Amino acid sequence: MRPHTPFVGLVPAVLTPFDSTGELNLAAVEPHAELLARDGVAGVFVGGTTGEFSSLTLEERLSLTARWATVTKGSPTRLVVHVGANCLADAKHLAAHANALGAAAIAAVAPSYFKPKSLDVLISWCAELAAAAPDTPFYFYDIPVLTGVAFPMADFLEQAPARIPTLKGVKFTNPDLMTLQRMLRADNGRFDVLFGMDEQLLAAVVLGARGAVGSGYNFAAPLFNRLLAAADANDFATARAEQYRAVELVALLMRHSYLPAAKEVMRVRGVDLGSVRLPHQGFTAEQAANFRRDLDALDLAELLGTPGM
Repeated sequence: MRPHTPFVGLVPAVLTPFDSTGELNLAAVEPHAELLARDGVAGVFVGGTTGEFSSLTLEERLSLTARWATVTKGSPTRLVVHVGANCLADAKHLAAHANALGAAAIAAVAPSYFKPKSLDVLISWCAELAAAAPDTPFYFYDIPVLTGVAFPMADFLEQAPARIPTLKGVKFTNPDLMTLQRMLRADNGRFDVLFGMDEQLLAAVVLGARGAVGSGYNFAAPLFNRLLAAADANDFATARAEQYRAVELVALLMRHSYLPAAKEVMRVRGVDLGSVRLPHQGFTAEQAANFRRDLDALDLAELLGTPGM
C-alpha cells in the first residue's frame, strides 16, 4: 500500500459541474481546483454526497475522477475518491480505477437500498470493496442520516482492521461526539477520523479531530481556515465567533435549498458549476435572485476576508 499520512485541515467535498444541458462539464474542474488551491485546502473529496454521486452514471463517475486526478497531479492537493454504490461490482470498479490513478485514498458509504443487516455484513462488504484497491488507503464513510445504516463506528474500528488491511479511518458525517472521541482513541489513536459536519467543526477540533471533509469548504475555506488557526492558537473566543459565522452561512444555504445555493455561491466566487440534477431542483431565476439578496445581506466578501471579490 502507498505511504499514507492522516489528513490535516480542510478537504472540500467537491460539487460536480454540469453544463447548461445538465451534462457533465469537466472543463470546470480546473478553475474549481485553482480556487481551492488558493484557499489553502488539503485535498478534495470527489464524487460524494455533495457531488451528487447517486445521480451520476458509472461512466460519469469514472470520468470525473480521472479529470480531478489529472488536474491535481503533482500538486499538494490530495485526491480522495468516493467509490460507494449500491452495486458492489460498480463500487469495486470505481475503487480499482482510483487505485490505478494513484488516489491518496478512497472512501465508501454503505449500500443503502439492501442494507447490511449487521456490522459483520458491513465489514464483509467493505473488505471486498477495499480489496479491489490494494494500494490505496480505505475510509468508511459513515452518514447514517442518508444511508439509514447506523452501526457503532468504534466497534467497526475494533473489528474491521483484521479483514480490511488498507483501512485507515472513517469519514464521520455524524453529530455523535461521544463516538467521535472513542474513534479518535481507538487502538491508541491509530485511525484518521475526518469530521463531516461543517457547522460543528470547532467542537470536533476541540475533541481532537485534525481533518475535515465538508461541502462548505468549496466556497468558504478562508472562513474555516481562520477558525482552525484560532483554535490552534488557543484563541477560542475568535474560534467560536468564526464557527458562528459559518453557522449563519450554512443556515442561509439550508433555508434556500443547500445544493443549488452552494452552486450559486460558487458562481459568486467566480466558478460556474451549473445547476443540480433531479431529484434535487435547481433555482429559478427568481429564487437565485432572492438567494443573492440574502447572501449580500450576510456580506460574503467580508465573511471570507476577500474584499473586492
